[in-house]
Amino acid sequence: MKLSVFAVLMSDKPLREVAQLLAAKGVQALEIGTGGFPGQAHCKPDELLADKAKLAEFRAVFADNGLEIAALSCHGNPVHPNPDIAAGFHKDFVSTLRLAQELQIPRVVTFSGCPGGSAADQTPNWVTCPWPDDFLDVLNYQWNDVLIPYWAKTAKLAAEHGVDKIALEMHPGFCVYNPETCLKLREAVGPVVGANFDPSHLFWQGIDPVAAIRYMGDAIHYFHAKDTAVDPINTARNGVLDTKHYGDEANRSWLFRSLGYGHSAMVWSDIFSALRLVGYDGYVSIEHEDSLMSQMEGLDKAIAMLKQTMIFDERGAMTWA
Repeated sequence: MKLSVFAVLMSDKPLREVAQLLAAKGVQALEIGTGGFPGQAHCKPDELLADKAKLAEFRAVFADNGLEIAALSCHGNPVHPNPDIAAGFHKDFVSTLRLAQELQIPRVVTFSGCPGGSAADQTPNWVTCPWPDDFLDVLNYQWNDVLIPYWAKTAKLAAEHGVDKIALEMHPGFCVYNPETCLKLREAVGPVVGANFDPSHLFWQGIDPVAAIRYMGDAIHYFHAKDTAVDPINTARNGVLDTKHYGDEANRSWLFRSLGYGHSAMVWSDIFSALRLVGYDGYVSIEHEDSLMSQMEGLDKAIAMLKQTMIFDERGAMTWA
């Protein structure tokens, strides 16, 4: 496995400065935002593709610092019911595929998206229960009329650009939010669709990441390292579905935390052992979203936790067997 950082954490700094800083900390790769919600602070695909000198300079940032590009990330909602919004997200995704082909990067990270509840809607509609029956009608429309057709078409486009891994982050608020929904879309579209496995979104749903890893196996295309602390007092009162602002830390049922501040090193060791068990030896990319820590303190603590718990070397010979 290789240690990566999602560089949008430092969007206020030039990419070369980010690369130098993180390489000095022992980071081996960077995940780069190329549009959608992560923005394009470090990488504007259309500009790079139109200017060979800029593209060469971009490549040199990584080569000069001994870093790899772990993935290009373009999280968005390309099935948004507002066609203008959907078109913007889709455009960014297509540009990301073109850049991935140029850089020979086989994986792109994004969201599945969430359509409206019907063709007449203008805002997304995330369904969380099966009754009243209206919600089942919504799910049928979203999956069969919008989601599967979009990703079937887009998966073929990705393959044409040499991208064989579309890593969907399983994120509540979107149609793919847990292992079951990710595998449902993968079955309908094909193996190019898989998971960006981010335990932080699973912890608060009550999902055991180790069980989920064993369940998903080779459908795991990428891994985000982020922790979540579930507040037992607020959760006992209100459950885990929480729409309060992330800044209302004292009253929320759960918070995103730096690694080790939601779950112990043993939990993270079990996660990485499970990944090795199912054959995932790819990138582990820190996504820092801890509102109780500074940017650098949270990042440093996450790096330290991963150096302690990740499995970096290939398996050794079983001399005892």
